[in-house]
Amino acid sequence: MPIRIPDHLPAYSTLIEENIFVIPDDRAEHQDIRPLRIAILNLMPNKITTETQIMRLLSNTPIQVDVELMQVSSHKSKNTSAEHMFKFYRTFDEMRDERFDGLIVTGAPIELLNFENVDYWQELTEIFEWTKTHVFSTIHICWGAQAGLYYRYGVPKYDLPQKMFGVFPHTTNYPNHPLLRGFDDVFEIPHSRHTEIRREDVVAVPELVILAESPLAGVSVLCDTQNRNFFLTGHSEYDRMTLAGEYFRDINKGLDIALPYNYFPENNPQNTPRFSWCCQANLMYSNWLNYCVYQQTPFDLRELDNL
Repeated sequence: MPIRIPDHLPAYSTLIEENIFVIPDDRAEHQDIRPLRIAILNLMPNKITTETQIMRLLSNTPIQVDVELMQVSSHKSKNTSAEHMFKFYRTFDEMRDERFDGLIVTGAPIELLNFENVDYWQELTEIFEWTKTHVFSTIHICWGAQAGLYYRYGVPKYDLPQKMFGVFPHTTNYPNHPLLRGFDDVFEIPHSRHTEIRREDVVAVPELVILAESPLAGVSVLCDTQNRNFFLTGHSEYDRMTLAGEYFRDINKGLDIALPYNYFPENNPQNTPRFSWCCQANLMYSNWLNYCVYQQTPFDLRELDNL
């Protein structure tokens, strides 16, 4: 089954060119099935790039997925056109009475700010509260994961002496967990962040489980004991050239940025980067949709109130 998105969304033509099965709204209206409703709260500056990356991963299962794009109203996007935002995004206020099988909260390049100093922090905490009764399962990514862990469990973040930047090896602590089913013993995840959460703070919270971690990048994949909330400190959704784009952007700004770890062959930025996390990224999101959402979410989303 395909992912259902508006046919005028820029991601639509990109995914079609990649032979990924997407379906426009008008065709989906004639199919008599109960698709999964997945919302994406996109906090990244380049909305179109992030939309495409996440939708690419959501399209890889036999389950039809209807995607809704959400924005916060307390922050105005500076890197994406107002026309795009108006055409394809709705605010939380416009969506707060609706229910969803899943929500994905993206990262944001603001990790050096205290949470309370983020201009949309109050609205984001309202969204976190809303998910408890209106969303079955939520994935939080990078800064979104740090924000969710801080708000829900009081887990703090810490500044790093230098940016955690590159592609790092990870191992799983629970290979039979539904989210990581089928994973190799060692798998790679890109990271791009200036802050971290620490293992000792996570293990002090009995409601949290560390699913995967890295000797270099630290705690990377977490969930709650109910398998309703997942926290990913890395960026499995990144495509091959994302870290390269960040690296050359900072070089061109004259910033002191190290080469991404384990990314450019022979550590030569003129070489095409390795794309070593694609399979695990697709598998993780497929596992989430299938095992953690589709097989667990109520058929009638009004029953979320009783879970």
